[in-house]
Amino acid sequence: MIGVCIKYFHNNYGGMLQAYATISLLEARGLEYELIRYEKKISIIFIIKSLPRLINRVLLDDKYQTLMKKIGKMRSLEFAKNEIIRLNAFGKFMNDHFKKLSPVFKGYAQLCKGATRYNAVITGSDQLWSPAGLPTNYYNLKFVPDNIRKISYASSFGVRDIPWYQKRRTADFLNRIEFISMREKRGAEIVEELTGRKVPIILDPVLMFNKKEWEELIPVKKEFNEPYIFAYFLGKNPIHRKVVKELAIDLGIKIVALRHLDQYVIGDEDFGDFAPYDVGPDRFLNLIRGAAYICTDSYHGTCFSIIHEKKFMVFNRYDDNVRYSKNSRIDTLCEILGLQNRRFNNEKTLLEQILEPINYHDVYQKLNVLKREANNYLDEALNGL
Repeated sequence: MIGVCIKYFHNNYGGMLQAYATISLLEARGLEYELIRYEKKISIIFIIKSLPRLINRVLLDDKYQTLMKKIGKMRSLEFAKNEIIRLNAFGKFMNDHFKKLSPVFKGYAQLCKGATRYNAVITGSDQLWSPAGLPTNYYNLKFVPDNIRKISYASSFGVRDIPWYQKRRTADFLNRIEFISMREKRGAEIVEELTGRKVPIILDPVLMFNKKEWEELIPVKKEFNEPYIFAYFLGKNPIHRKVVKELAIDLGIKIVALRHLDQYVIGDEDFGDFAPYDVGPDRFLNLIRGAAYICTDSYHGTCFSIIHEKKFMVFNRYDDNVRYSKNSRIDTLCEILGLQNRRFNNEKTLLEQILEPINYHDVYQKLNVLKREANNYLDEALNGL
């Protein structure tokens, strides 16, 4: 039995779809698994141990976004109502697709004891090794006994640098994990800097399935009968919205937008000709499938644009000088697939850039090589299980 330690419950389109892809990889190999369920016990000791997290810049940024969303709900009852609709769509997808669940381990001691039921525990793919989560000792597999195999699949720190005060503890958990692979180049560099280990960079699990295979996982459903631009922005940059509006005018087509995702964005109120909220991960994927053009600042938005051979443009969600920037994973993806020209810049209009042809034949040749490398890694990591 393999324990799977991932954020399958996180209300994020890319996160939930990569979790679904992860278990689909295990199912395709005929492996028995279950998703680990863990509930923290809040105590005085737990609170004291959690206090150092309050100085973590990544955590503070995440908490700020959450706060802005709560404020947005208070300001706009319409948004509050629509957010419930969206959360219900996520809940339905989760209940329909994640059925192999562990017992609920309540408290860290029970979690450590529960880990003994597994032959191996696997984690990875999402930004699960973010410095913000280090003190929880969960996604870094510190709760797994030494004699049980620990595997990371395409893991991600989500940042360019580990804070100086976390480097020793980060090196400690990395050295306990027998099989490490990373999703981005910078992540592999961090592992080598802290441990001396050279680890492979492999594909995010969503990229392990091609267009046809995703159709088998999630059926195709046409959402609109006319061409449209699909705008999927997690950041709040008003310039990105402005140039997408200009692109829609230039092309003479409409915009389908998902509003107020990671935070409430005032500028989103008039962004998009259609802005559905009843959108779970399955409908999200169908919105990508039906789009004529895609504009996004999302890593997984980029992945699914590539899988479905779309004309797309990637925007930087963070400025390059921001220390908690999460741009590195998109940097690596575009670099390894030869898609650096899909990064939006101000030197040309968005129309000029998005109409530049993409040689998807070459892209898929590169993808196939990378899939073989990822499968070879999984063969070794899962051998004997």
